Amino acid sequence: MSLKFVLLAPILLALILLLSVHLLWGVTWLLSKCFHFSVSYTPWKWTAIGLVVVSWVILAYGYFFGRFRLDVNRVEFSHAEVPAAFDGYRIVHISDLHLSTFNDRPKALERFVDSVNAQHPDLICFTGDLVTIGKEEAEPFTSVLKNMKAKDGVMAVLGNHDFLIYRRDFANNVARMRAVEELAKYMREELGWQLLRNENRLIVREQDTLCVLGVDNHSCSNQGFHSVAYGVLSKARYGATGFQVLLTHDPTHWRAEVLPQTDIPLTLSGHTHDAQINLFGWTPASRMFPEHAGLYSVEGEHGVQSLYVNVGLGCTFPARVGVDAEITVIELKGVD
Repeated sequence: MSLKFVLLAPILLALILLLSVHLLWGVTWLLSKCFHFSVSYTPWKWTAIGLVVVSWVILAYGYFFGRFRLDVNRVEFSHAEVPAAFDGYRIVHISDLHLSTFNDRPKALERFVDSVNAQHPDLICFTGDLVTIGKEEAEPFTSVLKNMKAKDGVMAVLGNHDFLIYRRDFANNVARMRAVEELAKYMREELGWQLLRNENRLIVREQDTLCVLGVDNHSCSNQGFHSVAYGVLSKARYGATGFQVLLTHDPTHWRAEVLPQTDIPLTLSGHTHDAQINLFGWTPASRMFPEHAGLYSVEGEHGVQSLYVNVGLGCTFPARVGVDAEITVIELKGVD
């Protein structure tokens, strides 16, 4: 993926910019002939060249530097329902590894994992998209990922890419789902992660409980690309007690089902990558996702409910501009 990007993306972008500017020039030239005014080609030519050069500089920065910049964002999450035994409990939230991102820079993944461990997490929550295309992406990084440690382990869910829906070499859906099960088995047995597929796990401290719920990817909006909706929230909630934290890859699930149907205080998701580009405070992700990065809270009939959208550690296209890879450290706090 990275090599194709290096070779094709600058060429395609240059062609698009050149064609766009010359299309506008052509329209202006026709208007000048119809309405008898003069127009010079020179400023249009230099505008086209300038746009191409600037775009290439931005792409080069995003590829060589931007995709490996890292932010550690700290959030103190205060809620009246946080049990006393979990006051100060530290959840490290990561998402969207897309491990092929690191094929050409494996040391960057090691640095990211070291940064996760440096937060001394009680629990690591991974909200999906371990891979982009298939399990083979993950295998070279098994030993690195196994080094990620927390007192209560790593809990994870599957994202849309983990359902391998962007591959075209499966004979049928049965073959695809068999490959998904192989990936799930890898995550459980090789990495030692607790993969939650429409289920939950209880963490008990003293007399208090924290319940982590996890659902398969559940996209709830038309995002302009193929996705899947396999999450079953009712199954994930079965037997859930104590303070609840939901892991769901796609943040659209929060408004569509979590808010109207549950009283879950904290939901963690990823998926958006914040479009991997943010220029002067604007990101294309804001056009597709009402909640696209950071912490969101609403107060409704079920009390205060919050969503945190992590912008991911990996890339679907290998460049980040203005959107650094993210590790989120969430410290639970009770409210007296």
